[in-house]
Amino acid sequence: MKADAATLDLLFNKARTRNGWTDKPLPAGMLEEIWNLTRMAPTSANCSPARIVFVTSPQAKEKLRPALMEGNVAKVMAAPATAIIGYDMEFFELLPKLFPHIDARAWFAGNDDLILSTAFRNGTLQGAYFMIAARALGLDCGPLSGFDNARVDGDFFAGTTVKSNFMCCLGYGNDDDLFARSPRLAFDEACRVE
Repeated sequence: MKADAATLDLLFNKARTRNGWTDKPLPAGMLEEIWNLTRMAPTSANCSPARIVFVTSPQAKEKLRPALMEGNVAKVMAAPATAIIGYDMEFFELLPKLFPHIDARAWFAGNDDLILSTAFRNGTLQGAYFMIAARALGLDCGPLSGFDNARVDGDFFAGTTVKSNFMCCLGYGNDDDLFARSPRLAFDEACRVE
């Protein structure tokens, strides 16, 4: 079944990267609802390496502030929530649970290059699913990558095997700091059929 035009507009055609936010709070349970949609989308061998910290409290925002590039501070401080989307470098330890019909853990154990490429690729993929899920639930997104990853890892993922990838502000966007939509590449500029 093909999505209708309104759904395609909500997820893609009219969805915009938000820089400014209204003061409308997120509904109770919304962050869990986003995750519950995100986790249903596919990853290779169901490896599911994404790990997310939701920064919502004033204290957590202040902890995050020093890691942000100057241009991202205001949008993160104003957003009702900012998701730090990371990837777990020991995702493969959960493969006996997540992919139980074969010993997929053995593919990765001791293979650092494969671990990194799989964790980063699939964690990024889950980050994209996360934004689509948030938009599908009526939220606006403000993804960003302008921050000190090492500092974020030390402050929010200390004692874990999780590395930060990117962040996504969540809430109800306003149009105050909305940029004009940038051009996109046409099919013939980006694609080839062989």
